[in-house]
Amino acid sequence: MILNVGVAYNLAAEIPSGEPEDFYAECDCPETVNAIRDALTSKEHNVTLIEADENAYEKLRTLKPDIVFNIAEGIRGESRESQIPAMLEMLGIPYTGSGPLTLAVTLDKAKTKEVLSYYSIPNPRFKVYDKPPQSENGFPMPAIVKPVSEGSSKGIFEDSVVDTHNELSERVLQRLETYRQPVIVEEFLPGREFTVAILGNDEANVLPIVEVVFDDLPQGARGIDSYEAKWLWDKPENSLDCIRCPADLDETLTTEIKRVAVKTYRALGCRDWCRIDLRLDEKGTPNVLDVNALPGMIANPKANSRFPAAARAAGLTYDETINTVLDHAIKRSPLPIK
Repeated sequence: MILNVGVAYNLAAEIPSGEPEDFYAECDCPETVNAIRDALTSKEHNVTLIEADENAYEKLRTLKPDIVFNIAEGIRGESRESQIPAMLEMLGIPYTGSGPLTLAVTLDKAKTKEVLSYYSIPNPRFKVYDKPPQSENGFPMPAIVKPVSEGSSKGIFEDSVVDTHNELSERVLQRLETYRQPVIVEEFLPGREFTVAILGNDEANVLPIVEVVFDDLPQGARGIDSYEAKWLWDKPENSLDCIRCPADLDETLTTEIKRVAVKTYRALGCRDWCRIDLRLDEKGTPNVLDVNALPGMIANPKANSRFPAAARAAGLTYDETINTVLDHAIKRSPLPIK
């Protein structure tokens, strides 16, 4: 079946004056957008690139593609990842990936954790601030400070891990002023860190588990998947040894990580694909850190993009991975596809 496929995306651009250096961390580069286009055209689909800007609705309404491959992060607002799916549902156009509600919830780390807690899925103790704490002597140290509604390690730097309550107050204030949104403070977990890529719907296919390792980071680094670690220190032209896939795990821990990841996938209503980040607590229990319903898909293996690495370990090429996501969306779509 040959389809007219739209690819909805947002590109990184020149950072506006006064904004932080990671302003466009979530957005894709032209190479990634082109790689997805090429993967779809390898199956002879007719592909149109659609930038998810203020003109996106009219573009979609005019083009009316058979289906949209959605990697759009949105352009502003706390539920920005929901913008394109909401437009597509209004227009009756099928699309890949999770729906507006799931994307809105998973972009908000606090709301995600509330859902996880309801379903008894382990996640770090947390608190949300919309102003600096006056006194927080009860919160366990060390802790990690993050903007509540960002992805791709945006707003998570080496100094995000704090060891004292004074540091916590200072960092919360700084993040509030910089990112102009609430800040979430989580208990910092001491264990190993993993990310789990999932493909599918009725059957959630867990790809080989990726471990994020920190041995190759500069001396003194805090051992987190920070903005510096992900985007400054680890670059394709100077790739670090920062992931292991498949992760070196015993059968018991492998089973438990997969169980927690799939339960998370189901609880949040994820569709077609997702990447779930976890870290072990002091008891060795996998805790969910983040849910990435629009996972990064940098094609270059030297970029250490997590989802493509897991797919390669499962024997899938980049093109096969993209077209598998499309196939899952086609099979589950309640809307007629020509």
